[in-house]
Amino acid sequence: MPAKSGKSKEGHLMHYSSSAIIKRDGKILMIDRTIAPLGFACPAGHLEEGETPDEALYREVEEETGLKIKKCKFLIEEEVDGNICSRGVAVHYWYVYECECAGEPKLFPAEEKSIGWYTPEQIKTMTLEPVWDYWLKKFKVI
Repeated sequence: MPAKSGKSKEGHLMHYSSSAIIKRDGKILMIDRTIAPLGFACPAGHLEEGETPDEALYREVEEETGLKIKKCKFLIEEEVDGNICSRGVAVHYWYVYECECAGEPKLFPAEEKSIGWYTPEQIKTMTLEPVWDYWLKKFKVI
């Protein structure tokens, strides 16, 4: 399905994305992606046309991790430039949530090299997607 798109403040093509910082026992769930943008990231993805940020959040978390969201808290919405997605768009309007989930994460090898729980100290040593370096520092996770 096509990603929801619009125009950035600068007039560039922009996609909309929802994402989840999933915490459990002092650790954060991180995915090492096999498709661009490469690096470790929290579960996230584009909103589809006609989809709300909340709907995209629940769908993306389940598609990327196999987990079901038990509860979530909205953190921020913000336009971020400079992180090129697999569709070649560099500007995204992000909706970021903090979530608690039930179950154990599953690896989806077509899109992920690995998935796991990491402490903030471990995350500081990992190669993160640029936008996740930004978000995790902004929210003082790392």
